[in-house]
Amino acid sequence: QVQLVESGGGLVQAGGSLRLSCAASGGTFRTSTMGWFRRTPEKEREFVAASRARGSSTIYTDSVKGRFTVSRDNAKNTVYLQMNSLKPEATATYYCASGEGIILSSIRDATQYRSWGQGTQVTVSS
Repeated sequence: QVQLVESGGGLVQAGGSLRLSCAASGGTFRTSTMGWFRRTPEKEREFVAASRARGSSTIYTDSVKGRFTVSRDNAKNTVYLQMNSLKPEATATYYCASGEGIILSSIRDATQYRSWGQGTQVTVSS
């Protein structure tokens, strides 16, 4: 069973930056697709970004392209989400998730991910 632990959330002013980290244990990190999702009162689980297995490619939701960057360190079993130029609408609880064998067309689908972290709160003030 894969365990995921997020960190790095906090309170930041609009225009600021945060870097989220997600440390994985108990699984085969290198071959896992690692995703970032967020939850707000309006949206149960919104896809934000993903890093495909072996870091072969990264995918982003349109609203964060050019501002957020997902990366992974396979030696440390850790995936990161660098968030720049943050906007108040980014306020949410952010979750990392992992899954095996997720095809590209399904990478935004939360049901494809088997393991989830506990979440970390990001609050962006205006």
